Amino acid sequence: MVFLLLLLLHMLTLYTLSVFSGASAATHYNCNGPLVATLPHSSFQSSSQSSVSYAAYNAKLNRRDGAGGWSPMVTDQEPWLQVDLREQMEVTAVATQGRYDSWDWVSSYLLLYSDTGRAWKQYRHEDGVGRFVGNVNSEAVVQNKLSHPVRTRFLRFVPRDWNPSGWMGLRVEVYGCSYKSYMADFDGRSSLLYRFNQKSMSTVKDVISLRFRSHQAEGVLLHGEGQRGDYITLELHQGRLDLYLNLDDSRLRFSSGRVAVSVGSLLDDQHWHSVHIERFNKQVNLTVDSHTQHFQTKGEGHSLEVDYELSFGGIPLPGKPGTFLRKNFHGCMENLYYNGINIIDLAKRRKPQIHSVGNVTFSCSQPQLVACTFLSSSSSFLSLPSAASATGGFSVRFQFRTWNPDGLLLFVQLSPEPQRLVLQISNSRLYLTLHSSGRQKSEVSAATSVNLAVHSGRRVEQTCSNPETLKTGVNTTPTSHRVNNGLWHSVSLDTKNLQITLTVDGEPSSAIELWEQLESRGNFYFGGCPTTDCQHLTPAFQGCMRLIFINRQPKDLNQAQQGLLGNYNELQFDTCNIRDRCLPNLCEHGGRCSQTWSSFSCDCSGTGYSGATCHNSIYESSCEAYKLIGSSSGFYSIDPDGSGPLGPTQVYCNMTEEKVWTVLAHNSTAPVTVQGSSLLKPHIMKFNYSASAEELQAIVSGSEQCQQEVVYDCKRSRLFNTKAREPALGWGGAELTINRQEAVKKQQLKTPNETHVPNAQYGSPLSWWLDREGERRSYWGGFLPGVQQCSCSLEENCMDMNYFCNCDADTDTWANDTGVLSYKDHLPVSQIVIGDTNRTGSQAVYHIGPLRCYGDKSIWNAASFYQESSYLYFPTLQAELASDISFYFKTSAPSGVFLENLGLKDFIRVELSSPSAVTFSFDVGNGPVVLSMKSHLPLNDRQWHYVRAERNVKEASLQVDQLPLRFLEAPADGHPRLRLSSQLFVEVSVSFDMESSVTYTFQEPFSVMQNRSSQASSVSTESSSRAREDVAFSFVTSQKPAMLLTVSTFNQQYIAVILAKNGSLQIWYHLQTDRSPDVFSPALNNLADGRLHRIRIHRVGKNLYVQIDQDIHTKYTLSSDAELILIRSLTLGKVTRRENFNEKVMEAASKGFSGCLSSVQFNHVAPLKAALTNRGSSLVTIRGPLVQSNCGALAESTSHTLQDQTVTANKDKEKHGNGTQKDLAVIAGVVTAVVFIAVCALAVISRLLYQQRRAQRSSSIKEETRHSVYTDYRTELHLHNSVRDNMKEYYI
Repeated sequence: MVFLLLLLLHMLTLYTLSVFSGASAATHYNCNGPLVATLPHSSFQSSSQSSVSYAAYNAKLNRRDGAGGWSPMVTDQEPWLQVDLREQMEVTAVATQGRYDSWDWVSSYLLLYSDTGRAWKQYRHEDGVGRFVGNVNSEAVVQNKLSHPVRTRFLRFVPRDWNPSGWMGLRVEVYGCSYKSYMADFDGRSSLLYRFNQKSMSTVKDVISLRFRSHQAEGVLLHGEGQRGDYITLELHQGRLDLYLNLDDSRLRFSSGRVAVSVGSLLDDQHWHSVHIERFNKQVNLTVDSHTQHFQTKGEGHSLEVDYELSFGGIPLPGKPGTFLRKNFHGCMENLYYNGINIIDLAKRRKPQIHSVGNVTFSCSQPQLVACTFLSSSSSFLSLPSAASATGGFSVRFQFRTWNPDGLLLFVQLSPEPQRLVLQISNSRLYLTLHSSGRQKSEVSAATSVNLAVHSGRRVEQTCSNPETLKTGVNTTPTSHRVNNGLWHSVSLDTKNLQITLTVDGEPSSAIELWEQLESRGNFYFGGCPTTDCQHLTPAFQGCMRLIFINRQPKDLNQAQQGLLGNYNELQFDTCNIRDRCLPNLCEHGGRCSQTWSSFSCDCSGTGYSGATCHNSIYESSCEAYKLIGSSSGFYSIDPDGSGPLGPTQVYCNMTEEKVWTVLAHNSTAPVTVQGSSLLKPHIMKFNYSASAEELQAIVSGSEQCQQEVVYDCKRSRLFNTKAREPALGWGGAELTINRQEAVKKQQLKTPNETHVPNAQYGSPLSWWLDREGERRSYWGGFLPGVQQCSCSLEENCMDMNYFCNCDADTDTWANDTGVLSYKDHLPVSQIVIGDTNRTGSQAVYHIGPLRCYGDKSIWNAASFYQESSYLYFPTLQAELASDISFYFKTSAPSGVFLENLGLKDFIRVELSSPSAVTFSFDVGNGPVVLSMKSHLPLNDRQWHYVRAERNVKEASLQVDQLPLRFLEAPADGHPRLRLSSQLFVEVSVSFDMESSVTYTFQEPFSVMQNRSSQASSVSTESSSRAREDVAFSFVTSQKPAMLLTVSTFNQQYIAVILAKNGSLQIWYHLQTDRSPDVFSPALNNLADGRLHRIRIHRVGKNLYVQIDQDIHTKYTLSSDAELILIRSLTLGKVTRRENFNEKVMEAASKGFSGCLSSVQFNHVAPLKAALTNRGSSLVTIRGPLVQSNCGALAESTSHTLQDQTVTANKDKEKHGNGTQKDLAVIAGVVTAVVFIAVCALAVISRLLYQQRRAQRSSSIKEETRHSVYTDYRTELHLHNSVRDNMKEYYI
């Protein structure tokens, strides 16, 4: 026990140290310095330039050199801007800007990186998205932080979208730092041996880290072994990294039973990959790049014992230098550390611990294998001319990799005409087809087609008069050698000596016999074919090719890219842009992932789930649900958490009674007889149910009531110790008295073996059971926990009323205690312990019945919303990769929102958008998606209707009643994760047209109200005397110009927030009537774009802070710090009163506002809430049509502009994350929801959070006078949050 405690303490210490060291590194490691600003002109290259003034070296951030940035030629089909950082650097962020004072900017781009400037790799974010968000104008700088830093020398910016009213323009900056690098190059026949100071090294903890770049898919990176059977091997296998690790189990040494833990994919891409191995005892973490596997080692030991040495780069054979047991690693390793020891540094300094085998150098050779990517499955091709062959005939050799099961690899027209040769992938296998006419090999009069299928050197040759028959594979033997596994495959095709010879992956060749020598005619077409002779050979190849040789002459793809060699279409040069869409596996519940070049699919067979990602359970959630669909009693599989992580469970559904019972049996169904047990050696029975502990808990918690019968037949076998005790109150308040002298006398008369109850005090249990959590319980009936009684005591029919259980009377005749356990939190019984059957004549027989539950809380629950101001709070929906929502509803309202959850920019919503339509909308970062289903009958007919909405990374679906299911496919390369942060709650949003307006009239001068509010908040006199406003609202519109909000006073002061003619936001402050108003334009881009935007405005004295959406707060300075005196009104939309407005403000005021406004707040006032809940009030004036609506539903389905924020922005988001609640319309009626929240618990939590925020607010205000102006702003944020804490004041 002490050892275990020490072990746990040690693990906790290690974990704490690692966490603190990581936090420390993150805090003190500053790697965000600018890297481009000081680079010379020679560091910049581009695909083209409009003129010298637009050259690449003018593309430095915030510079105005030349024409103010780089722009390519208009005719450039594949523009790019390249930066050479001069040495390997760690890059953490990039920033872009448009060309100075122009209409030229890039709105999205790809980022490629390379060590050499030749072999490029596309950077992808953690969610797999490759596009970066660019600019919306020429001057604003957009910085994108990299989710995982890259170490590289060359960066290439590839524009994808740009200003449609202008052209591409770029200025860039790269942020990062230099780093220390220790490099070693292994040529495939070399290794480094790290030799120990003693015969063997035994370790309990190991930490191994390195970076590698491999030229091939196979090779050993690390190996060590010991004589007792321990071993560790880190090996590349088929482009994945396998770790073999065994502790003290000689049976697994070099046996076929060795099992590897595999991580990563496509690791032979000639780019750097990081590896980190952490082992403590048997627990291991293996991380490759950003993918981690946690596992436990094989073997009985806790330490790894390695003899003599560790080998890096290969496994040399003892006594035979240069001979290796397995394929060696061919590539480079960097910063190789073993338990803190820098292996490469020791080798470089020729330390005696390191022995070098073969040729190991300390600089990394640059890869010469440059690939090209065929992007389109319909139109990609590469056409290359043939070179004359000195020996006659022709030969072709190349390598390819792909995920697609079909595609054309090579098409060659032959002479004599009209023969042609086709090499293609069909059904994942390689086929070579020769189309010929004239002389024939067999007696066939028509055109002949010969099909050759290759596998391990086997040739299948067939002659057929119908080429189409051969394509389908009829009467042929297709190969089992699948070539669409994402690995590189080599193909060699040669025609000589009246044969066509095909070799695949170095296997023995296969040949087709010819009647005459064939020559190539015209160009060789790779990947596709644009001519009429081969256009029917679709689809085109989609994948990568490299090392193309024609007639043994290498083809320079750079010349093809420059238009100097052959022709091409839809190709990307200098990169193999393959990605593994099954890593990580997005198929749920054990679904098997398969992929093509552009998508993945899930095989759900045998999982119990269905759908695009195996998300939907094919079973009902309960027996109650089975009865509702007309099922009868029997065994069924139920899935209590539906699409959740728990699997299905087989139960018996008893539907013969009024209640539907769910019955779960265990492994001990027959009565069990017990004799000879004592407290020292008790009888123990463990109960194994047909469900896991988690599944049992889900079934019990989802049921209305559960119970389990316990039958205990006894003869001289007690449940509680009832001997030798003082008079005491019995449980339940009944007094129990036993004559102590009589008890002692009886005890003395018993034989020693009859009194074997050591250290047992009166009332202590002699038998007990364990609940589902393993906790000890000693009550035997349906009583509350802790009441040690049996059912006979409750029913007052115990055979001896001096005891609470029949068995405690300890008679020589059989007695029975039977009870029903019904406290749900303790069910089911997991174990029973019997301890009093070792006396003469003692015997017990017990039986634990099955777990029986009835009722389904997810079906029979309902919530009624009687007013538009009603709402419910729910926890944040956990729906990153997949979510489904289902419920029944009935209502008479024409529209309203059922459910909504919001994130920083993402959201998900289900609503009744019209009396006959349900709309499911969401945004995961690819722009709002709207899926609607319209019924031919009204849905607000006060009848129950069913709605089910689902969204996953593959598709979205919506079902209403029995209407056909509606699907919408997700973009293949879009953002997959739905990131939500707020709770589910309901608030107000209102639709306006150009004649609509809401005017809120203040009852008293606002300065008086402000002083009261300040006093209530305990703000100091000095602080409260300063002018301050808080304004926040959300809107959706396509109108420009437009009036959003105005605040006016009796003294001709005003605040106006408008959209200008170009859609940009303008904020007008007119505080001094004898001066011109202050005008600020925090957003130059068009906000009248049909998207949902959130505006926050905050003033402290002269300091004005503005935030648009989730951007950083921008600070402006007013010309005056005057207060608004005698505020008259606040108006949303069109202004009809003649005000002393500026001409531009007056124009917007007359145009009004058409769209949707929500979450409007002016200090503590919520005008929209007042408008909807106090219609007819003298404080609120409504003009024109005003419809309660939903802002998000009005947003157009266009792409959001997403920007990665700086560290400051992230901190700001953390401060205000709890205050970003959004607006919803409320549906009146009755909604049957899937889950309810614990309202009381939330109330307590909310109260605690409120008290904490008040304390923070008071603390920050006290420091206000001692800090800078920015501290004023931070103080106001606390005040702002405290106002938002009291949500009910201004939200519905």
